[in-house]
Amino acid sequence: MPKKIDLTGRRFGRLVVLYECDERKNGKVVWHCRCDCENEVNVRSGDLTSGHTTSCGCYNRERVVEANTTHGMSRQEKTYPVYVAWKSMFWRCENPNNKWYKDYGGRGITVCDEWRNPVVFIDWALANGWRKGLSIDRIDNNGNYKPDNCHWVTRKENNRNKRNNHLITFNGKTQPMSQWAEETGINYSVLRDRICQLRWSIERALTEPVRRRA
Repeated sequence: MPKKIDLTGRRFGRLVVLYECDERKNGKVVWHCRCDCENEVNVRSGDLTSGHTTSCGCYNRERVVEANTTHGMSRQEKTYPVYVAWKSMFWRCENPNNKWYKDYGGRGITVCDEWRNPVVFIDWALANGWRKGLSIDRIDNNGNYKPDNCHWVTRKENNRNKRNNHLITFNGKTQPMSQWAEETGINYSVLRDRICQLRWSIERALTEPVRRRA
């Protein structure tokens, strides 16, 4: 018989597990959870861990409201990239089935309450440097999506700021490996292999010219 997993304190989407209930549903363990909207609800273990239930029901209600709202942003999605940025931000943090969820919602990154309204988010974006082609970036990669922790950057800058980017220090200067590759003219994959596979010193990896094949 598999060992029961204690879910107390864990977050699943908008739900935080408070305690195990005495009741059982179809023989399954049930947990009492608090939703971010302050409602409390009982949910079966399997519905939590599978991602089937991620709120008290408020998320689905908001989706219905969004689909019927008159702001028109969803209907202009192809020509309104900032709305797409808002929706993508939400999916990363709220949808366990999103391929990026493990790096965002899965490690506790959330969207602040005021940005749950797309109109408020778009007003902030337009007033804080958004333009087509830019991506939203969190200044503190361990912080949440909120006005004082976000700005707009190019995709290249966003990639440099990813938490798994390999930082290298040389001559008192620290920056991602990708940026060192740009500055030295050494192909990124060559530089990576020198440091990670061949175990060259940082100085040698960054200064030794690449041998050209005859």
